[in-house]
This record gives sequence, structure tokens and C-alpha cells, in this order.
Amino acid sequence: MDDKTKSIVAHITLIGWIVALVLNQGDKKTELTSFYIRQMLGLILLSIVGGLIPIVNFFAWIIVLVLWVMSLIGAINGEEKLTPYVGEYFQDWFKAL
Repeated sequence: MDDKTKSIVAHITLIGWIVALVLNQGDKKTELTSFYIRQMLGLILLSIVGGLIPIVNFFAWIIVLVLWVMSLIGAINGEEKLTPYVGEYFQDWFKAL
């Protein structure tokens, strides 16, 4: 599986993220896939936190959905496109992945 495909798979639910993480180990590790694994981990955690706050639950889901679509478009194009406002933090916080 090439790095662009693994980046797209990382966007398909938590299971897809885990599959991409497993496939991106050792000598098969690529920067593009690692970039989107970090972005998606941040979006997954953001959606969980947003879902825990009842007042902003609906708006948090809408925001995460828009950010997810923007990230998916970047992965489809094979570009390392940061998620607006939070992407730099995700890259810094999860740089071990």
C-alpha cells in the first residue's frame, strides 16, 4: 500500500486509523502517512472532548466534520495540509507517531 492510500485509510474511522498506524511501522514508515496519523489522532481526540460537553456537542461535531473533510482532501491530493488552527499543535503533541 502506498503512502497516499495509507493516509486516506487513516481518515476512515478509528479502525482505519489503527490500520494505517500498523502499516506505517518500521522500514515502511513514510512522512505523509505519519503526518495524517498525527492529524487524525488530534481530530479523534477533539471529537471525543467536544462530545463530552453537552452545550457545544452539536457545534463541536460540525466543526470536527469540516476539519475532517479538509484533512481528507489534503490526503487525497497527497499534500501535507495542516488542519486549520489546531494542526500545528497536533504535529507537535504527537510527533512520536
